Amino acid sequence: MAVPDVLSALDPEQREVASALSGPVCVIAGAGTGKTRAITHRIAHGVLTGTFDPRRVLAVTFTTRAAGEMRGRLRSLGVEGVQARTFHSAALRQARYFWPQITRAELPEITRSKLSIVGTAASRCRVATDRAVLRDLASEIEWAKVSNVLAEQYAAAADAAHREVAGIDAETVARVYAAYEDIKSDRGLMDMEDILLAAVGLLDANPGVAEAVRAQYHHFVVDEYQDVSPLQQRLLDLWLGDRDDVCVVGDAAQTIYSFAGARPDYLLEFARRYPSATVIKLFRDYRSTPQVVDVANAVLRKATGNGAGVTLQAQRPPGPGAVFLEHPDEVAEAEWVAAEIGRLIAAGVPAREIAILYRVNAQSENYEQALADAGIPYVVRGAERFFDRPEVRQAAMLLRGAVRAGESSDDAPDAAAATQAILLAAGWSATPPAGGGAARERWESLAAVVALAEDVVAARPDARLVDVVSELEARAAAQHAPVADGVTLASLHAAKGLEWDAVFVVGVHEGTLPLNYAETPEQIEEERRLLYVGVTRAREHLAVSWSQARQPGGRGSRRPSRFLDGLRPGGTARVARKGPAPTGSRRRAPARCRVCGAALVDAASRKLGRCGECPSSMDEALFEQLREWRRERAQQQKVPPYVVFTDATLTVIAETKPADETALIAIPGVGRTKLDRYGADVLELCRDAGAV
Repeated sequence: MAVPDVLSALDPEQREVASALSGPVCVIAGAGTGKTRAITHRIAHGVLTGTFDPRRVLAVTFTTRAAGEMRGRLRSLGVEGVQARTFHSAALRQARYFWPQITRAELPEITRSKLSIVGTAASRCRVATDRAVLRDLASEIEWAKVSNVLAEQYAAAADAAHREVAGIDAETVARVYAAYEDIKSDRGLMDMEDILLAAVGLLDANPGVAEAVRAQYHHFVVDEYQDVSPLQQRLLDLWLGDRDDVCVVGDAAQTIYSFAGARPDYLLEFARRYPSATVIKLFRDYRSTPQVVDVANAVLRKATGNGAGVTLQAQRPPGPGAVFLEHPDEVAEAEWVAAEIGRLIAAGVPAREIAILYRVNAQSENYEQALADAGIPYVVRGAERFFDRPEVRQAAMLLRGAVRAGESSDDAPDAAAATQAILLAAGWSATPPAGGGAARERWESLAAVVALAEDVVAARPDARLVDVVSELEARAAAQHAPVADGVTLASLHAAKGLEWDAVFVVGVHEGTLPLNYAETPEQIEEERRLLYVGVTRAREHLAVSWSQARQPGGRGSRRPSRFLDGLRPGGTARVARKGPAPTGSRRRAPARCRVCGAALVDAASRKLGRCGECPSSMDEALFEQLREWRRERAQQQKVPPYVVFTDATLTVIAETKPADETALIAIPGVGRTKLDRYGADVLELCRDAGAV
């Protein structure tokens, strides 16, 4: 019986990987170069030629999704029986089998969440138990454990690694860590890191266990090897023993999890550790167009150290050029992105094939608002929607409570100052916490709420706290409509391993990418790699943008990220503005109320075209007719009503009663696509209401 040929469909470098069936093999695989294809074909080739016994192969990766994909690809190649698991899954299977044999007891129960235990430990050590702080402490304990750092070693290790937990010194973190381990032991519990530690302990202390595992597995494949921690490397070493039949695959240019213990050193120094290793580089990029690949290569061109990765060579036909845009403010940036997405969807790009990527989750709010205003469905990946985040919900609750209790901005210079004073109880402070983590993300979200209050006051200096609450509720209502499919909003970390036809990498300015607390050369280079990861998620359309100021009319003092030096055509960016591009550095003037002429800064007022306190000229009968028409159209299209038009857009239509297409398209939330789709119906309703 002829052996199926699994090599003919591979490129020369992939074929070299698939043919290297013995000894240590190191594959340096750039983004989009088909690394999973190469290693699954290697396993299949080894099994189908009789070199590998499928029952003796263990392939490990970092996510259950990646392990499942590997198993699926092997099945499609006619190979069954190979174990494709995550490190934790493989370790847990071994621990559950051998632990009762060695200890004469069942493996301890695995805790579903360590936060409650960390909370108890923190209380014992008299440390604040704010949920964000607890999440940071839990993350730090995870880092210590996967780095093989004991509690008594933590302070020195944290200092050497430049680790910080907001507001807590290293000695206190070490005490919480020690208390956490004691409590867990007293309760007979294990955490996820203990699974790896248990497997390592069983193999290290019991030669019989090590011999049994080594007899079971003869060939090892490790995917995403740049992300292994010292503890995972120790487990791999114990699986191997004195053998070297291991194939590792990774890309140092995609090392973005050092905060969680990942170390690219094992990948970069593999050939030094195994002088006889076969080292193969995959550089043919099958994911992205040449225009996207050129940007990706340029991002890494100035990388220092060992994180430069490979220079990619695009294999796809040419596509549209990458776009680099500077905007006057964050609102303009978000509105431009939403408009571009609307054009892509109108051109046939599915919404699920479009992504907006940002550095921190708190950046999503402007984009959620802009997409909601444009009637474009979206999903937030890896985090709650902005107004669903616990800290934002708490902030809204505190502000509503203050309004109900009769508190007002009378006790503070303005509503923004009153908001700041109230949100101190939720964890906001005038200066951000040191370092990153959950505490920093919580602060960023609360700072966005404070910024919203400042926007309200900028538009109406006499605004009260109730106006801030009204704006919060209006934005939340626009953004909470359920969607099953839509544009993806995600942090750069959450985007790792994914890809889309069109990607917008936003907020690429100094202080955000790189973050202002990235200070060491290593931290700066990891921020550069985050931009590389974001760029390489795009198959065809790529836009990179930033803004000069946070809010309309604000001081345009921001500079584009240093990582963009040399990337932008001619070294300068086009400035995205409505109407003719102005000369010099003039900023976009804020919109004006059509009733009183005051500047409109907050989203709700800009949408209405008037201040919230100015009288409305809305034709209520027309408004109800528009709502009924919208309901019918939404049912016909099987979409939420807000996808047709939001209530705010219908309000403006009912107030202004546009007489023609020019007047209708000028209303925020309409746009060319909706004009073509709904314009005739809307104008007819306005005419019937006596507009003309």
